[in-house]
Amino acid sequence: MKKINLTASALVVALSLCLSANAQTSTTYVAKKGELKESELQRWSHLDLAKDSIPGMSVDKAYAELLKGKKGVKVIVGIVDSGVDIDHDDLKSVVWTNKKEIPGNGIDDDKNGYIDDVHGWNFLGDAVHETLEMTRIVKKGDDGSETYKKALAAYNEKNSKALKDKQQVDFLLGADKAIQKYLNKENYTVDDLKGISTTDPDLSKSIMVMTRVLSNAGPGFRGELEEYNKYVYGQLDYNLNKDFDGRKVLGDNPEDITKTKYGNNVVYGPDKEEALHGTHVAGIIAQVRGNGIGGDGVADNVEIMAVRAVPDGDEYDKDIALAIRYAVDNGAKVINGSFGKSYSPHKQWVFDAIKYAEKKDVLFVHAAGNDGDNIDLAENANYPNDSADNKKEFASNVLTVGALNNKYGEGVIAEFSNYGNFNVDVFAPGDEIYATIPNNKFKYLQGTSMAAPNAAGVAALIRAYYPKLKASQVKQILMDSGTPLPATVNLGEGQMASKAADSSKSGKMVNAYNALLMAEKMSKK
Repeated sequence: MKKINLTASALVVALSLCLSANAQTSTTYVAKKGELKESELQRWSHLDLAKDSIPGMSVDKAYAELLKGKKGVKVIVGIVDSGVDIDHDDLKSVVWTNKKEIPGNGIDDDKNGYIDDVHGWNFLGDAVHETLEMTRIVKKGDDGSETYKKALAAYNEKNSKALKDKQQVDFLLGADKAIQKYLNKENYTVDDLKGISTTDPDLSKSIMVMTRVLSNAGPGFRGELEEYNKYVYGQLDYNLNKDFDGRKVLGDNPEDITKTKYGNNVVYGPDKEEALHGTHVAGIIAQVRGNGIGGDGVADNVEIMAVRAVPDGDEYDKDIALAIRYAVDNGAKVINGSFGKSYSPHKQWVFDAIKYAEKKDVLFVHAAGNDGDNIDLAENANYPNDSADNKKEFASNVLTVGALNNKYGEGVIAEFSNYGNFNVDVFAPGDEIYATIPNNKFKYLQGTSMAAPNAAGVAALIRAYYPKLKASQVKQILMDSGTPLPATVNLGEGQMASKAADSSKSGKMVNAYNALLMAEKMSKK
């Protein structure tokens, strides 16, 4: 997941747009000046563009004006991810419980093949780290295919960059330690660095570099440096290491889809800290509203089903296919999939699982990916998707979501977000999103991984208050009722100025208020 540094906009952007929830009315939106206050930043995805000048989903407005006093049904949301800390104070009251299973008796009471699956299932067992799919393809050897050639080129490029990144992070860590030793203290300031007089060329270089680091990142630079170090070494030790086999600890063959009973019931995995991503995703959807701690979830009438299937590295198609089926079979009406990869050797297994979910009337919400690419192009494919040929969708229940930042205007689409007017359906807030992480903590994270659960939360709201609507109808509502993007938007890391219609199928941003109005109208037909 890419971290994006935002800068305050000094410009006021006024654009005339059409709002299509009920009628075509002309609305002028004005971008908020400067940085958001902390209270705004923590819940910006819930705010209203017209009222707050922030491109949120009008969630607060929906609760205040449309849902007050209304009763809905419980909706189970499957979180197919890295695991969820179900003991978190802001999540434990909304965790799904399998009432057909007697906890801790070591018996498969509901006879679904998964023993003591009380709050979900962990298809990864004690596995945490994994290789990338391109690494697996390269490891198998040259089979003469175009897929192998593409994977090898991508692998070599990524490995080369990781080795350069290793040199950089090693230097930064060494420079930091050298300065600590010279000053004889752990924490230092830019003024401390300016006060050092030395003829040592290595120390001089360290001072110059760390002055830049401190000036840009501030006193919290060491935490960011450690995260960067973990990411770089994680790539080299696990993701790109052809000799690493993360599957060994699980004892399952990912090439055999017929063997389905593996893993365990510890839905946060062997180390809760490694369930950070899934816990954050779960919080965006369902952290308790109005309890005075952390942030607020989008949906107030949901239960979170944790299905652990996404390691630190690329997920296996087998695990994803079975995770989707598990969530469907155990009552999920919305499934969030904040994962994706560029290669999918057994994509048909996942396609079949998606079609199974469609048959059972389950909406699958998927993150568009964080490469800043047009995923309509075959070379930029992001799996799983809902089309085998980029011409026709094989299922009506997949919503693919790109990411927005909190600055309205041409730059409202996050630069890391993938886009495409066929393979991306709609956009939702995905930059600087505040939500739960393991061990009763909260954190800002960014990525289309955060945009998908924002959209999934709105989908869950619709399914809770208008349960007769089908998954395909909910998908269409989220696309049709959204607030239109500005007429011109910047797309990708190159920030190309493009028509909004090039960004996605709908050219819109998810809006909970509009979606519920449309759901009300549709439910009466």
